[in-house]
Amino acid sequence: MKALRPLAALALLLLCALHALALLRAPTAWMPAQVTVALAPGAKLDLDGAMLGAPDAGPSLRLRRDPDGGWWLARTGGGALAFERDGNRHRSGSAALRAGQRFQLGASTFNVDAADGRTASFSSRGTGWRYDGATLLRDGAPQPACPDARIGARLAAGWNRFAPSFVTMARPLVFGGNLDCGNRIAIPGLPAPAARIARFDAALLLSAGASQFPLLLTDAGRTAALAGREERLDAGSAVIAGRTRLPLQLNGDLLHLRPAGNVALYADAQVALPPGVTWTWTRRALWTLPAQAAVPLSLAATLASIAAGIVCWIGRRRRTRRELAASVAGALLAACGLALFWLQRGGTPAGAGIAMLLAWAALWLAWWAPRRLPLALAAGILLLAAGLLAQLELGLGAPASIWLRHFQKTSWLLAAGVGLGTLLRPLRPAVPWPQARIEAVLMLLAGAALAALLLQVAFGDETGVFDLQPVEFAKLALSALTAHCLALATGGQPAPGGMLVRTLRLVAPALLFAGVLGVALVQVDDYSPLVLLAVWSGAMALVHALATRQRVASGLLLAGAALAVFGIALLRGAGPEGLSQWNFYADRFLVWLDPGSHPHTGQQLLLGARAVAEGGWFGADSAFGLASLGRGAGPALHIPAVQDDFAPSFFLNRHGLAAALVLWLLQAAFLAGLVKLALHCWQAQAGTRDFRRAWLARFRCFLLCGGAAFVFAHFLLSWGTNLAIFPVMGQPMSFLSAGGSHLLFFICPLLAFGAASAQSFEENEPCRASYRTTSNAKS
Repeated sequence: MKALRPLAALALLLLCALHALALLRAPTAWMPAQVTVALAPGAKLDLDGAMLGAPDAGPSLRLRRDPDGGWWLARTGGGALAFERDGNRHRSGSAALRAGQRFQLGASTFNVDAADGRTASFSSRGTGWRYDGATLLRDGAPQPACPDARIGARLAAGWNRFAPSFVTMARPLVFGGNLDCGNRIAIPGLPAPAARIARFDAALLLSAGASQFPLLLTDAGRTAALAGREERLDAGSAVIAGRTRLPLQLNGDLLHLRPAGNVALYADAQVALPPGVTWTWTRRALWTLPAQAAVPLSLAATLASIAAGIVCWIGRRRRTRRELAASVAGALLAACGLALFWLQRGGTPAGAGIAMLLAWAALWLAWWAPRRLPLALAAGILLLAAGLLAQLELGLGAPASIWLRHFQKTSWLLAAGVGLGTLLRPLRPAVPWPQARIEAVLMLLAGAALAALLLQVAFGDETGVFDLQPVEFAKLALSALTAHCLALATGGQPAPGGMLVRTLRLVAPALLFAGVLGVALVQVDDYSPLVLLAVWSGAMALVHALATRQRVASGLLLAGAALAVFGIALLRGAGPEGLSQWNFYADRFLVWLDPGSHPHTGQQLLLGARAVAEGGWFGADSAFGLASLGRGAGPALHIPAVQDDFAPSFFLNRHGLAAALVLWLLQAAFLAGLVKLALHCWQAQAGTRDFRRAWLARFRCFLLCGGAAFVFAHFLLSWGTNLAIFPVMGQPMSFLSAGGSHLLFFICPLLAFGAASAQSFEENEPCRASYRTTSNAKS
């Protein structure tokens, strides 16, 4: 379609104009640059997080000075409070276990016999306990699993019993309840968790729970309640109230704190403060580039120039000037994106305006770089622009500075992903690689994915590890391995290699699939990854059945999909009474069927439904969100995970159902574009006599289908969750939700692969036409 590129450019220009309009219309916002507290020796002052610049009030605090002038701070209620000293962070109301300590909870007293930061041994009433941050041993033997333990907790406990200590999963030790089981020690009369011990920064920390009975700790002959334990404030340390970090500086009778991270925003530079507390105000900066950015950006530009030079030298004989110029632009874009992302991780982010400009550069480079703009890439670019608009609106409309970081992070990672994909495009080989080299690369890809999943199991949680989500990279690796196996299985010639090699080809995808499934069961507290993998598996089985013309199998798979839809309807009709006896995620189904009876656990569902209803057809402002661009985000901001799992609810609230229909059409066009490219690749493999080219075409076909299946599953689960079609499941919506690992490790590679497949199809079209002409002449 020759008109596709100008139409995509026009739509992208419109969305970029909306980005700029939202940023220009953002009202002036003020926040505290410094909080100064004046306190005389021997005096006390009660504070809350709001007085320190932390949004949503935060924890209740008590600041005290002893007669010698020392400053002390304690949490007296609500919220989370932590202290940072010499690079080490520990939570308020907690203490590292050391030999000789004694702690008491209710009627039970425990003596700490030994503790070295990794393991702790303690005893109570003749019973000896040993805990290593993962497994609790009672008199040298593990306890049986608790009756209410889910399958993920049981699998994690089994793994910890036999795995080496450095790869065990951190699981807290909980006190309370009436039954000793798993990692739980019963305390009669106290519900769990009345207290807990957990591994944190190479130490085992004892912390108080929500029980009304105090946790008393005796250390060095002093006994005090752990929940209200005071911490001495030293120069150069920092206080963390919720998600607000406050580095402090002592100056005689004055304590200076500089809020950073999540800081409250105000329309005016005025706020009621108690005597002794003063603020120094500053305006929210949307177009600033931090002074620390000079060195990282210079280094990034140098490395980008070197990388671009190497790539251009390698591909100078095979690629056009357009591709080489795009590679240079991609190298600079990727380097800038990674440098600015590193600055944001360090706490000095560039302004939202800088992020918007970099995101524009990424979008327009993705539009311009390929000679042929396929439908999938055009729709993907517009979906990315729409997602950036929603995240920018959410960040500008929130009364806290932290919300803009989602838009900034998405912009940095989008620049990095698009830039790297464009940079590496000239390295595409003109002749397909030998089979052995391709399989070696795929095996390395699978090994890296399995290693990353193991790191998440050992050191991470359901949010990932080291701020990354290895499961997103594993989805890409799983799709590639499965595409390789299906490409070999559907070939007209037998696959090369002996029995062992052919077995490895089948085992590698199965191992990776098992790894993803294991992480889903162990780390994630809902069943959304299981549904995601089920949709992907069914889609790939259907594609294989259609490719091999197995009509019976295709019919059975389609019938299974229809039965799944019918099953959802049956669950909806069964009602809460029919599902109350279930043990498999019954609470989520009950909340879904009757959210009014579970107002706390059903908060996401209720608030999301209210936001969708307020949006109506034309948005909450009755102008498709145009009248509220850059303004307050409204009640939709209070939906939990509104930037991630419930981003569609915010979009419906702000822009209305009519705009959502346009978004649905773009999503359908993206999926249709991927399927169309896959069909072209399948047709191309029938027109070549080269086995390797035929395999490569089939590989592209199945990889595009696998990527489309995963994206379709994300669309299905996210819309189903936000519209209450399914029970609440925690999966982000591709393109719309706040970007991260899903954007960098899955969406950007999928878009780059789709663009490369379309270009390869265009390059090989003359060869196929020549082959068809020769064949017809011979006939």
